[in-house]
Amino acid sequence: MPYVDRQNRICGFLDIEEQEGSGKFLRRYFILDAGQQGSLVWYMDNPQNLPIGAACQGSLKLTYISKVSDATKLRPKAEYCFVINAGMRKFFLQANDQQDLVEWVNALNNATKITVPKPCEASHAGELHRGPCEGQAFRKQVSYKTEIIGGVPIITQTQQEGVDGQNGGEREALKRAHSQHPYRTAQEQAVLKAGYCVKQGAVMKNWKRRYFILEENSLSYFKSDLEKEPLRVISLKEVHKVQECKQSDIMMRDNLFEVVTSSRTFFIQADSPEEMHSWIKAVSGAIVAQRGPGRTAASMRQARRHSNPCIQRYWARVAEGSTYKGRTNTETLTLKK
Repeated sequence: MPYVDRQNRICGFLDIEEQEGSGKFLRRYFILDAGQQGSLVWYMDNPQNLPIGAACQGSLKLTYISKVSDATKLRPKAEYCFVINAGMRKFFLQANDQQDLVEWVNALNNATKITVPKPCEASHAGELHRGPCEGQAFRKQVSYKTEIIGGVPIITQTQQEGVDGQNGGEREALKRAHSQHPYRTAQEQAVLKAGYCVKQGAVMKNWKRRYFILEENSLSYFKSDLEKEPLRVISLKEVHKVQECKQSDIMMRDNLFEVVTSSRTFFIQADSPEEMHSWIKAVSGAIVAQRGPGRTAASMRQARRHSNPCIQRYWARVAEGSTYKGRTNTETLTLKK
């Protein structure tokens, strides 16, 4: 979903057909600046994750845009596709889901001062567009999606999910997490959430995009979704808390959250505020499900300490000593009487 960054710009990931008519969509990070710049710019990744002064992949002045509209009829194989008409050129872009498409089209229309239909007209138009789509909901169409992994464009097929298309991206990530990691046993394959985030390194403090997989007992991250061996596995037993990062202003990072463990705090950046809250909710829910309601990390550590045989023997001796001492005092009182 597009979000507003700290510079009041609309940002988010989209797939763009950079070469018109090629049919190949590349994953890019878009910044819509409706202020003094008045432009739509796209990069290989979030500029916060790129070297300082990295050049953009393309840009478009908002004054050149004449119309932004849905393009599902023009490109039936590209789901959630919309088109930007700019002079003699048409830019075709793919959103992540239907809501993402609507929000980007509205944002571009507002930025370019294009008249936006009234709510009643928009709803009526939505019903007209929804009619044929519902008829095709049961027919799966093959579409192509391109992701940038390690600087290399990877083209993969995605299946249109019909009426459940809004959650298609997340389901696709979970399916890929299951299929790409066959070394896991059936018991370990309960993937709760999967997707790309940007993580800060422990030593160099640099930021790199990693593929995260949340399972019932652990949070793992990989170099990419094609790798089988994780770079690290974080046990949920060691996680004290997961929360939105309070140092995001100092680090100059949007959508930043932290996973606090006994040995280290992991700073992780999501692609949007919705994704950040989704990860926080998913990890927190997995921790609660593992420990049980009302049990914190401190209570779990205390329970493990009390379950230690050495500590149990110690408390047994203390209890025996207090009983013996109490019995001696009673006998002394009896003799005095």
